[in-house]
Amino acid sequence: MSEPASTKPYLIRAIHEWCVDQGFTPYLNVVVDGHTKVPRQYVKDGGIVLNLGPEATHQLVMGNETISFSARFSGVSQALSIPVANVAAIYARENGQGMAFEAAPAESGAEASVATPSAEEPSPEPAPSGRSHLTRIK
Repeated sequence: MSEPASTKPYLIRAIHEWCVDQGFTPYLNVVVDGHTKVPRQYVKDGGIVLNLGPEATHQLVMGNETISFSARFSGVSQALSIPVANVAAIYARENGQGMAFEAAPAESGAEASVATPSAEEPSPEPAPSGRSHLTRIK
């Protein structure tokens, strides 16, 4: 019997929909490797955090294997393609609620490592209790 499909792409789509329905800004934390098509000048510490809000993306397609869309960086439209396996988290910018996932390990020799939001990247506001609202999924 074949193995069932991963729940990861379905959970990513569900959290994205929830964020949009609540008026929140969905952020996607991505591990960048050779299979990830993003503007390299915005990659920090092997990762990038992307705004997936409807006003920030054009032609967003959230498939089971790849997330693709166009977005503007410094006023220039660019096509992005992110393997679902490289998604480390999706969360609401406003309150940090969302889900974290095990992301694909970086390719050997690639510039990536597991991404965590840094001071230069957007990150969720701390929860009132000081704890993150992210739920880690393996």
